[in-house]
Amino acid sequence: MPDRRATVLFTQCAGMFLVQLDVTVVNVALPDIGAAVGADVPALQWVVDGYTVVLAALLLTGGALADVLGPRRVVLAGLGIFGAASAGCALAPGSAALVAARVAQGAGAALLLPGTLAVITRAFPGRREQARALGVWAGVSALALAAGPLLGGLLVTVTGWRSLFWINVPLTALAAAGTLRVPAGRPAAGRVDVAGTVTGATALAALVYAVIQSSVPAAVLGVAAAVAFLAAERRSPAPMLPLTLLRSRTFTAANLVAGAMNFAGLGTILLATLYLQGVHHATPPAAALAMLPGFLPLSLLAPVTGRLTARFGPRPVMIAGLLTGSAGLLGLLRVTATSTITGAFLPAFALVGVGLGLLTAAVVAAAVGGVPADRAGIASGVNNTARQACGALGIATFGAIAGSPARPAAFVHGLHAAAVLGAALWLAAAVLTAAAVGRP
Repeated sequence: MPDRRATVLFTQCAGMFLVQLDVTVVNVALPDIGAAVGADVPALQWVVDGYTVVLAALLLTGGALADVLGPRRVVLAGLGIFGAASAGCALAPGSAALVAARVAQGAGAALLLPGTLAVITRAFPGRREQARALGVWAGVSALALAAGPLLGGLLVTVTGWRSLFWINVPLTALAAAGTLRVPAGRPAAGRVDVAGTVTGATALAALVYAVIQSSVPAAVLGVAAAVAFLAAERRSPAPMLPLTLLRSRTFTAANLVAGAMNFAGLGTILLATLYLQGVHHATPPAAALAMLPGFLPLSLLAPVTGRLTARFGPRPVMIAGLLTGSAGLLGLLRVTATSTITGAFLPAFALVGVGLGLLTAAVVAAAVGGVPADRAGIASGVNNTARQACGALGIATFGAIAGSPARPAAFVHGLHAAAVLGAALWLAAAVLTAAAVGRP
């Protein structure tokens, strides 16, 4: 590819890598963080959730801003906020300051994630080249997911937990320098939809918070805000989410499948971590290594998936991923509290990884390809919102179903129930894909 477009792809993948890395890299450091800043268990939970909830709540806003202001501006703003917030995390003297900085990190990440995808889709307008570029983007995303626990364990052991955040500062500076070489592009006509931004962010944040904390008032607030959001979008002359986009069967179905993918996928990754560390008592680095057979297909297959999607379209690739992942989830029914990791767990978890590796790039390509090119930012925002919000819901749901690994037999029973739920959801998504994706 031309040098400039290679620079575009590299820099935007680097920014997205940081966003995805910070979803998982902190988990292995939580005991050290708690001891250092005097944080109790609820505070430590919000060290993780403060980032993910704000990321999920503001992704739609980030996608809309990328369309209105231009994706390069939004990416640069996201990098600046993310880098400054990372320094704030590293310097935090206590748990309250750390959670506040993590919230700011989530806001920067919400600008970065849809902005990077909008830049890439504008730089690669052709269907085939765009699918290949999205395959690379998805592969780097998956690599960040796999690298998080390994890198986190290594940095915490060698240099301490604050280095998890310090490392972001020079990386964001380098990504910003590369982004400045990206053509600015022409923003779409329109203005920021303030009412939609406020009500949409409130709805997403409240609903995700309600599931994580089992809060009825938050659920009521979330539903009310969602109704207000829909009403605001119908009245707005420049809506953040044009409801006409939902008339595209491919766009709507791709986002439903994206939500199902992360709901079951991230929920399964959580239970796999708890199973290895809580039932088999593996150390965090050892557990991360044991999960590599599931994580590696995510990284290795994504570029291949991009080429397959470019050649055959997203529908057959998505169906193959959903069926393969469902087989892996049902394979977890062979896992017991006394079974060996290699005998039962690894083959099933590897199939789940293959399914996710096939799905990720194809789902994004279907969603972006289902709308006009000048709405790539909002398409990316909706797709990433579906993935992040449903991922947070899946983690909370699967965790509640399985319970504590301190009771291995009960935990494994819950693991089986969650696996059946995930497989049923993915099989239903396969039917939806066959019926709707790729059709006019």
